Amino acid sequence: MEEIDVPPFFLCPISLEIMKDPVTVSTGITYDRESIEKWLFSGKNNTCPVTKQVLSADSDLTPNHTLRRLIQAWCTLNASNGVERIPTPKIPINKIQIVKLLNDAKSPQLQMKCIGKLRALAAESDANKRCIVSAGAVEFLASIVSKANFTTFEEESDKGLESRSASSEALSILHYLQVSEAGLKKLVGKNSEFVGCLVRVLQRGNYESRAYAVMLLSSMLQVADPTQLMALKPEFFVEAVQVLQDHISHQATKATLKLLTEVCPWGRNKVKAVEAGAVSILTELLLASSEKRACEMILTVLDQLCGCAEGRAELLKHAAGMAIVSKKILRVSHVASERAVKILYSISKFSATPSVLQEMSQLGVVAKLCLVLQVDCGSRTKEKTRDILRLHARAWKNSPCIPTNLLSSYP
Repeated sequence: MEEIDVPPFFLCPISLEIMKDPVTVSTGITYDRESIEKWLFSGKNNTCPVTKQVLSADSDLTPNHTLRRLIQAWCTLNASNGVERIPTPKIPINKIQIVKLLNDAKSPQLQMKCIGKLRALAAESDANKRCIVSAGAVEFLASIVSKANFTTFEEESDKGLESRSASSEALSILHYLQVSEAGLKKLVGKNSEFVGCLVRVLQRGNYESRAYAVMLLSSMLQVADPTQLMALKPEFFVEAVQVLQDHISHQATKATLKLLTEVCPWGRNKVKAVEAGAVSILTELLLASSEKRACEMILTVLDQLCGCAEGRAELLKHAAGMAIVSKKILRVSHVASERAVKILYSISKFSATPSVLQEMSQLGVVAKLCLVLQVDCGSRTKEKTRDILRLHARAWKNSPCIPTNLLSSYP
């Protein structure tokens, strides 16, 4: 192969290898399909690599059949020199075929067939996923979920069970399609009706449906407007906390923690989450968790919830609340230590009754804070630690938990 003179226009401008499935973009340049799709979609670029011209989001990749046949003929002529013939590529699905598939799905049985076909196509390639999205499948799948929530989740008939299964399948495909930011915003909508539908899935669905629903909610609410986040109802937080309590799956737990991180800073969401029992459940999760990322996320949410009086009161009410937060300092990561110290700072600044200060001393919290000052754990963490110790210098100065070598430099 190295001694054969390959015609330069047979080579993909990106991979510099013979093209197996040449496609032409709107600028007139031809690339191998795999290479240009990777450039445009995996690399998230929006320009033609050769001309640097911007390509529209809905621009098609047009198969260059003439060039493909020339390449195949050339490979055949050079077979004696070790060149393998390139097989004719499978014709990719197109938007018209997907639209027809969606339009034909009139009955529940046809809808299930359609959903199965969409799942199979989406599993084949990222190009198929984009084609499915551009054909309007996201709206189709969302409508199936919405109808199931309103009409059949409470029914036990065969029809209800079939519709429930369709809803679960539709949710799973919506998750795997990796809908774009614009698509997610469209799903959220002006009145957040689909958010309400997903909350009802969390209330009535099976474990699988609930897992997909909370993962989709996590993606949707990352792009939602602040006004929509502030309008979330108490039942949203009740169901989110229930997902954490039920330990549906590792993915669902992480998605819920991410979800709470996104929504808790807005409006009265902290209080709503606390009233839903979030602090107690998060504390229990922290007691059982040893994974770095999970601990960081739990502490981040607890830090947000301790920004309100109700959150601090709930953490103090839990027998292991302060102890487990303190224990995670210096044991997980710099991020976890910073979040844990911020939680203790909120308590010591706004909820430091004499009994709380005594408990912090007895539990070894003060000793841990003193240790923080002696190790490398980040300047912000040390600054917050010093602030805590300065706030209650009188209460803790004579405490036996403070190392004698620190007494001279104690704030």
